[in-house]
Amino acid sequence: MTNRVLIVDDDQQIMDWLYLDLQLSGFSVDCASDGLNGLQKARQNHYDLLILDVMMPKMDGYEVCKNIRKTNKELPIILLTAKGTIEDKITGFNHGADDYLVKPFDIQELLVRMRALLRRSYPQEQELNEVLESGDIKLFPDSLEVQIKNKLIKLTPTEFEILYCLLQHVNQAVKLNTLLKEVWGYDSDEDVRMVRVHMGGLRQKIEVNPKTPKYVQTITNIGYKLVPFLDEQINSESN
Repeated sequence: MTNRVLIVDDDQQIMDWLYLDLQLSGFSVDCASDGLNGLQKARQNHYDLLILDVMMPKMDGYEVCKNIRKTNKELPIILLTAKGTIEDKITGFNHGADDYLVKPFDIQELLVRMRALLRRSYPQEQELNEVLESGDIKLFPDSLEVQIKNKLIKLTPTEFEILYCLLQHVNQAVKLNTLLKEVWGYDSDEDVRMVRVHMGGLRQKIEVNPKTPKYVQTITNIGYKLVPFLDEQINSESN
């Protein structure tokens, strides 16, 4: 199956370059030259991945990303920008982006990140029927679904991948750099903050009270640990 990609960028030279290289790499490519048109196309058509510039006329990439996430939690989104500070990255992740590339970049780096996102967003057939469980949590890699006490929880691809990683290390401390390597494919002390941003989003969706998490616990100065917590423990602990 050919993956369909939408490129949204007001720089015609970059868009032409990406269009040609992605087509040669086997992708079906569509383009938009401003944020508003990009948002309209993303809403009206099916795409497997979105490549989104930040600084654009009519609507910037952050707002496009934010609006898409209101109705589509699953679409993988890569932001492109000339700004490379950690604050800019965190802003992008807070608006729902899955990954972030700073211009100028090598096309091979973009392709690696695209394929990593597509692999975890659309698992292959051999992963079918796998179920990971810990306490109240059930994760189904084939359908990208997570259930808490049998209630379906919608996660972004990155949040899903973080939880998947933690479920492979239940009751073990997982280092921040380990999460970076397993989820994003690299580790960098600078980028551990983006793990914390995505973890905040994950906790908002799976925890009853994100400020006092029961499932994903913080291990100070190390990382996180997923514990096999059952909600029935709340009642027994209170008696």
